[in-house]
Amino acid sequence: MELAGKVALITGAGSGLGKAAALRLAKEGAAIGALSRTESEVKRTVEEIDRNGGKALALVADISDEAAMQRAVDTLVSTYGRLDIVFANAGINGVWAPIDDLTPAEWDRTVNINLRGTYLTLHYTIPHLKKAGEGAILITSSINGTRTFTSAGATAYSATKAAQLAMAQMLALELAKHRIRVNAICPGKIETNIPDNTTFRNTEEAMVPAAYPAGDIPLTGGAAGTSDEVAELVLFLVSNRSRHITGTPVWIDGGQSLLI
Repeated sequence: MELAGKVALITGAGSGLGKAAALRLAKEGAAIGALSRTESEVKRTVEEIDRNGGKALALVADISDEAAMQRAVDTLVSTYGRLDIVFANAGINGVWAPIDDLTPAEWDRTVNINLRGTYLTLHYTIPHLKKAGEGAILITSSINGTRTFTSAGATAYSATKAAQLAMAQMLALELAKHRIRVNAICPGKIETNIPDNTTFRNTEEAMVPAAYPAGDIPLTGGAAGTSDEVAELVLFLVSNRSRHITGTPVWIDGGQSLLI
């Protein structure tokens, strides 16, 4: 149990990558603050951790809500007494549409959740990591905006993902003197339900024709990665095994972003 005695906050822990990471880190002994805006989902995550002998606390908050995030972090720290690991994972795909079709409200929603939400998560947790004397922060970015720019209509989403990587690299330097490491994971196609929450509108207008080899994930012949595979990467990057890694993006996509 290499994370025994550690406390981790994981946002977006009700499903997908966040839930898989919560289960994996709990298995290694970390007490988990599982945060989601959907109470029923995050309670199921906590119940599963409890059944497996782990420790977890359900936290309900919209990551773009300043007061809600402050309350959630305060509740976690008052319950477990410390904070060592932050996985800023929650986010949305939002609306994918040509830039002149995408409305200001749609742009703002994607930016507020993905970028403001990441800022608020870090703003309220970093003082506790400093108090602990060290820590690990991991941000979920994407291949979009970091190596891939061919997802038609994904300008708002890609802009937030590029900005998240910039945040990770800026903060890796800022926080190094506090022995806090900051890294980013950049998933490609992963088997989660996030595509179901994406709105596509007139994306053919923004599409650039291109021909790709059969199967756009070379390593697996087109098969998507799994949340459990991402969880293993999360464990590595927040554990002492990656103690000399900071400010680094890690693409986990089976080679997908090298093609498209």
